[in-house]
Amino acid sequence: MLMIALLLAVMVLVLRLFYLQIIKGQEFRRLSLNNSIRLQNIDPPRGFIYDRHGTLLVDNRPSFDLFVSLKDARPLAETLARLSPHTGLTVEDLTQRVQSVPRKSAFKPVLIERDIGRDALATVESHRYDLPGIDVQIRRLRNYIFPNFAAHLLGYIGEINTKELALHENTDLRMGDQIGKFGVEKSLEQYLRGERGGRQVEVNANGQVVRVLHTVYARSGHSVYLTIDRALQEKAEELLTGEAGAVVAVDPQNGEILALASNPSFDQNDFVTGITTEKWRALIENPDRPLNNKAIQGEYPPASTYKIIASLAALQEKVITPEETIFCPGYHRFGNRTYRCWRRGGHGKVDLNQAIARSCDVYFYQVGQRLGIDRLAFYARSAGLGKRTGIALGHESRGLVPTAAWKKRKTGIAWQEGETLSVAIGQGFNLATPLQMAMFTAAVANDGKRYQPLLVKKIAKAGEQPSAARPPKLIGRLPVTDINLALVQKGMWEVVQGEKGTARIARLKQIDISGKTGTAQVVSLDKFEENEEAKDERRFKDHAWFIAYAPSEAPRIAIAIIVEHGEHGSSAAGPIAREMVRTYLGPEADAQVSARTEKPAPAEDASAAGGRGGHG
Repeated sequence: MLMIALLLAVMVLVLRLFYLQIIKGQEFRRLSLNNSIRLQNIDPPRGFIYDRHGTLLVDNRPSFDLFVSLKDARPLAETLARLSPHTGLTVEDLTQRVQSVPRKSAFKPVLIERDIGRDALATVESHRYDLPGIDVQIRRLRNYIFPNFAAHLLGYIGEINTKELALHENTDLRMGDQIGKFGVEKSLEQYLRGERGGRQVEVNANGQVVRVLHTVYARSGHSVYLTIDRALQEKAEELLTGEAGAVVAVDPQNGEILALASNPSFDQNDFVTGITTEKWRALIENPDRPLNNKAIQGEYPPASTYKIIASLAALQEKVITPEETIFCPGYHRFGNRTYRCWRRGGHGKVDLNQAIARSCDVYFYQVGQRLGIDRLAFYARSAGLGKRTGIALGHESRGLVPTAAWKKRKTGIAWQEGETLSVAIGQGFNLATPLQMAMFTAAVANDGKRYQPLLVKKIAKAGEQPSAARPPKLIGRLPVTDINLALVQKGMWEVVQGEKGTARIARLKQIDISGKTGTAQVVSLDKFEENEEAKDERRFKDHAWFIAYAPSEAPRIAIAIIVEHGEHGSSAAGPIAREMVRTYLGPEADAQVSARTEKPAPAEDASAAGGRGGHG
């Protein structure tokens, strides 16, 4: 019996040894190694972002993140109690964060607190031998050097979610990583992200690193040089202070974006470590929509800036001649309705040049009546309206170019001829973004060439020189002759430089500016006048537009400005354009002295121009 008992005992020991060494051997081998050798992740430094002159706009800063290894922090309760005074977190908070992690991750460090700051770092490090299993890891956080600066353009980063992780399944991204969520940070994610690294380290019984065995260094993301000019962008944002709206400035010779500002703005740094509930609620509940990039997402009736398109269409289709005059008594009757001019007393007899300069509605009512909606739509689309520009930013709006077929399809109601009159002055169903209007203005300024907006000037790999500047992308031409374009350019010169122009307030002494004002109705004039209370409410006031380019003879900058509820393009948006030109041209503007009082007329009459489709 004793022998049998002894044999059974030996068999139990053998079976137990077999279970521990053979069946569970792989797992215990891993656990044993984890007591001494561990792998640590090295996040890649994100690429820097510069302006066109090499001014640094976005870099990275060190962040000190507090972790605990549950296997090493024994006894856990005592370790957390000793840690609490050094972090500002209560023992209950620390315990709750630790308990949220599954026990199977005992060897995987658990994040307790992000970005604890240098003071907390110093305190924890000075007591590290009393805090087994507690570790501080250094990583790089995105740093937007100028808070609120170009927020809608640069964008921001945030922690990746499961949906985004699925979209990047072929990359080395993992939960907890940060990626671009908006703006350039998102659209250029593949260049800015970099490649992950890691290190193999030996730790002691307390989980503290004794030595580094092997390191695979992370590779930094590419540096991106944007086309924007920091000084001009700052000026645009300064000029929009206290207003809701957008400013877009473009180089008309190549389509490069010089400034793209939307106001109100936000601090991108708030999103880096996770925005608070209070700040997020303040952003989404703000009626001026600070998270909306008004430059590319805001859709507004283009108002009288659309008259430039109507002028080009009328000249090209030969429904008017430059010399023909139309009498403006202050209104235009069509059918059983009266369409008013913005000037109640009327403008009297006006030709094309005067109609553009003085923004006569009655003149363009009749232009629209002669053209019809579909011919107007053709030239509007040819000018880039009603479709995305292709800028390297997400969530761009298309705007709207109405046609008879569009209305029938959307509403089931036939197009009414009277609606064409409203479209001809930029009202009605018309919608455009400030970026679309800036690119169109640039095309007018450069004699008809349409460029795709260019936002990225150069891209450089880490430690290497930037690549050659990206070439401009010509996507078409305005379908008008050079003669007709010159006639419209003359009218735009008169808007600012002429004695009766609507934007005389935008003049500079040393340089000529050409432009066009616009006032977009938020509610109809009749309804506005019927509602006495609405007259005092800002949200019912008209939007103010202004498009411009300068210098008139050799354009270097084209601008589109929208001031929401600014009422008048001349007074609200005109001065912004003037200061933008002054800022960008600077000494060049001071060196150019213009003694002209009249812009020269084109060499021949527009009546010699061809029909639709020609471009001279």
